[in-house]
Amino acid sequence: MYKLFIRPFLFSLDPEKAHHFTFKYLKFIHKIPLVPLLIRKIYNVEHPSLHREVFGLHFKNPIGLAAGLDKDAKLYKELANLGFGFIEIGTITPKPQLGNPKKRLFRLIEDQGIINRMGFNNEGVEAAVKRLKKKTNVLIGGNIGKNKTTPNEEAVNDYLICFKQLFNYVDYFVVNVSSPNTPNLRTLQEKEPLKQLLSTLQNTNLTHKNPKPILLKIAPDLTDEQLSDIIEIVQETHIAGVIATNTTIGREGLVSDNQKETGGLSGKPLKNRSTEVIRFLSEKSNHAFPIIGVGGIFSETDALEKLEAGASLIQLYTGFIYEGAGLIKRINKQLIANVNKGFRNDCP
Repeated sequence: MYKLFIRPFLFSLDPEKAHHFTFKYLKFIHKIPLVPLLIRKIYNVEHPSLHREVFGLHFKNPIGLAAGLDKDAKLYKELANLGFGFIEIGTITPKPQLGNPKKRLFRLIEDQGIINRMGFNNEGVEAAVKRLKKKTNVLIGGNIGKNKTTPNEEAVNDYLICFKQLFNYVDYFVVNVSSPNTPNLRTLQEKEPLKQLLSTLQNTNLTHKNPKPILLKIAPDLTDEQLSDIIEIVQETHIAGVIATNTTIGREGLVSDNQKETGGLSGKPLKNRSTEVIRFLSEKSNHAFPIIGVGGIFSETDALEKLEAGASLIQLYTGFIYEGAGLIKRINKQLIANVNKGFRNDCP
């Protein structure tokens, strides 16, 4: 139904307008009595084999929503009803910011991808906290970043502000230094600045009685040497794990008209590279830390590839937009079927 009727309508709209329409529609239908219950009955899949214990948290299934869709924690309850095991909000910055000028979101339909140069548009950390105070039983990740106007030398302060204000309202944190859409942000992925940033956050984290897992979200465009540095940094700073990967600035093999747009590319063109990064980190670290795999998951097979490469959990974004909520259910059912056949679905 989604690909036959809903997607053609949404794809007839400007991508950003389609995004806002979808949010308003999901909010509206969830206010109708019994509709949330019906949606959960259609899309939720419950089975003990889907449960995961990763970095000290219990996940009802291993499929999450990646950051970037629910930037301001406006729709996490409704999105969780579609079958996700966890929702990652953000990227959130200390102060509200408009992001980059429109038009800044582009579909690459022939390539089954999306290019975005949103630029961390969000309403700021205080607005997110107000919404998260109403959180129920949804497992939430908080993806945090710096404001565009904050120089890199002071970036750690922005991350600390978000970390401290969100601490009581999210279950884990994601440090985003890999978006290509904030000028010079990716230079924070270099060894020494990154080590300093993560050490500062982790030291603050450890002042709490119950510290929260901190994960690092990395770019797919890193070299093997840089990925080896990431492994070393994760082990030295004792953060909980890595999300692999963010969007790419690469454009190899694209055929869509929008391929030359500036920004980060997500979707199917990213699938193989993100899996390579997951496998490299998993094997070279000897499976020393959990990895959340994200990038180009459009099918059950794509999901299994990420898990077999070494991911403990996976996330959807572009595949969710192209395939609809049915993709979550199909992956979960395939994972259950694999267990029934005697295969393992969990991480190595």
